[in-house]
Amino acid sequence: MNTALASVSIKSLEQSETILHQGKVVCMIVRAELTPSETTFYTPDHFNIQVGKIVYPAGSEIPRHVHRPVIRHVTGTAEVLIVQKGRMIVELYGDGHELLCSRHVGAGDVVILLGVGHGFRLLEDTVLVEVKQGPYFGPQEKEQF
Repeated sequence: MNTALASVSIKSLEQSETILHQGKVVCMIVRAELTPSETTFYTPDHFNIQVGKIVYPAGSEIPRHVHRPVIRHVTGTAEVLIVQKGRMIVELYGDGHELLCSRHVGAGDVVILLGVGHGFRLLEDTVLVEVKQGPYFGPQEKEQF
């Protein structure tokens, strides 16, 4: 058995999945089918990115507002990918570039990458919405392997 794969643990809650490596959350997948009855945040408060599904009843309103400037110190780059169309395989890699695990995702699924090596194999024409801390400084931010 691949020791890298043996060190990955998975916690599934309904249709969301948390993937841990060496006790650290490296990826979260929120499936499209998951429709909570109340607001649900999937990432804990100490993560450098916040992802959740906000639930509002019909006829309610979100009051007009602006966010006050807050200084945040962020290390690393977390990414959120929303599969708008298509299907792909997400591959996660450890610090030594060893394959930890792979997951199939499709339209509507949300992938939260938390400082883990990753790659994608596109099974269909795919459109992704990507959200991450910016600005992007170019290819020098990435180490390809």
